[in-house]
Amino acid sequence: MTKVASHDEISKSLRAFVDGYNRNARLKAMNRDWNRTVLVQATDIPSQHTLVLRDGELTLLEGAAGEADLTVTAGSDLLADLFAGEITPTEPYLDGRLKVLGREEDIIRLDFISLMIWGE
Repeated sequence: MTKVASHDEISKSLRAFVDGYNRNARLKAMNRDWNRTVLVQATDIPSQHTLVLRDGELTLLEGAAGEADLTVTAGSDLLADLFAGEITPTEPYLDGRLKVLGREEDIIRLDFISLMIWGE
C-alpha cells in the first residue's frame, strides 16, 4: 500500500526547501535574474502549492497562483520526501513517479537548486 502524506506535510517540506534556498547567499545570487513560478501538485490528494522565485528570493504560496513556468507532479508522499531532501529526484523522475513539465533548461536549474540545498 502506498503511503499518503497530508497537505500539511507537503507544506512543511516545501517551507524547509524555501528556507534552505533563502539561507544560501550563493544560490540567491546565481538566480537573481531567473524569475520563475513553479506549481507543485499532488496526484493522490487535493494539494497544490506555488513556489515563486523573483529577484533571487523564493517564496511559497498555498494553491495555484498564476501561470506556472514549471509544474512538478507526484504522489503526496514523494513530494513531501523530495522537498524535505530525504530523496533525490533522479530515480522517481526516471521511473515516471515524478513528472516535471517545463522548458528543459528550467528543469535542469530546479534540479541544480535542490542539489545545492540538500546535497547528493
